[in-house]
Amino acid sequence: MHIYIYSPSGAVRDKAALRRSVKHLSKQGHDVELDPDALTSEQRFAGDDDTRLLAIARAAASGADVVMLTRGGYGITRLMKKLPYKAIAASIKQGSRWVGHSDFTALQMGLLAKTGAQTWAGPHACADFGANDIDDIMQDCFDDMAQGRGEGAGWRLPTTDLAHLPKLAMLAEEAVLWGGNLSVLCSLVGTPYLPPIEQGVLFLEDVAEHPYRIERMLTQLLNAGVLAKQQAIVLGQFTDYKLSSHDKGYKLSSVVSWLRSQVKVPVLTGLPFGHVATKLCLPVGRKVSLLREGCEAFLLWAHHGHHSH
Repeated sequence: MHIYIYSPSGAVRDKAALRRSVKHLSKQGHDVELDPDALTSEQRFAGDDDTRLLAIARAAASGADVVMLTRGGYGITRLMKKLPYKAIAASIKQGSRWVGHSDFTALQMGLLAKTGAQTWAGPHACADFGANDIDDIMQDCFDDMAQGRGEGAGWRLPTTDLAHLPKLAMLAEEAVLWGGNLSVLCSLVGTPYLPPIEQGVLFLEDVAEHPYRIERMLTQLLNAGVLAKQQAIVLGQFTDYKLSSHDKGYKLSSVVSWLRSQVKVPVLTGLPFGHVATKLCLPVGRKVSLLREGCEAFLLWAHHGHHSH
C-alpha cells in the first residue's frame, strides 16, 4: 500500500511523532512517501499558501492508495478558491483514498460541493500513527478502509440517547454521510464550498470549544436551515474544554437537550470520532444507512453485491 503524507494545514511541530508514524506504517508493510514540504513552516502554517497548494497538487498526482495529512490545525479554508478540485477528484476516481479530519473538513466539503467526490474522515499521521500507544480500533478501521473492505461501523449509544430515539431500527436510509469538524463546517456556511445536502446524515465533532460555543455554531447551522433538512444528526466527540463556575450546570448534555428541542430529526451521540485516539474511518459523501438496535447504533455503507469477508 502506497501512502502519501503531506501538510496542507498547520506546521508540524512534533517532528518525532511524524518520524514514529512513518516508521510504524512502514513496519506494517506500507510504502510511505513523505511530501518534500511536509516539514516546511511559515508562521503557524506548513508553508505559505502556494507551498501548501503545491503539496496538495503533488498528493493528487502521487497515485498513492492513501493520501493522509501530517496534521490538521488551520489553513485549508484560505485555499478554497484555488484548490485543485478536478485533480483531486480524478485521483479519487483512480483509486486514491483521501483521509483526514479537523481542518481537512474544509477540503472534504469543498470537494463534495464541487465534484461529488468521496473522501474518508479518519486518522492523521502525527497524532494517530505517531502516538506512543496506537489505538487498536483506529488501526483496524484504517486497515479496512485502506484495503477497501470496510462495510460499516457500530458504537454503543450513551444511555441518555435511548429514550430520545425511536425504537424502530432504521433511522436513515440512502442518506449521504457528510460533516466533520463543526467550526470548519460553520466557516463554510454561505460559501459555494458547503455542499447543499438534504436528507443526509450529518456527523459533527470539535476540540477545545466550550459547550456554549458548540451551541452557538449549531444555532448557525439551525438558522441556516441545514439541520432540519437531514435524516439524522450524529455527534462525535467534543473534547478539551473547561467548564467555569459561570456555567451553573450548563454543559455539553445541556447543548444536546437544547438541540433535540429544536429539530425533529433523531440526534445520536457517542460516535467514536473526533480529536480522540479511538476513531472510526467514515466514508464522506457516500450513501449510508443508520440503524438503531437496542443500545447500539450502526452506520452501514456496503454496496449491494459486496459480501462480508
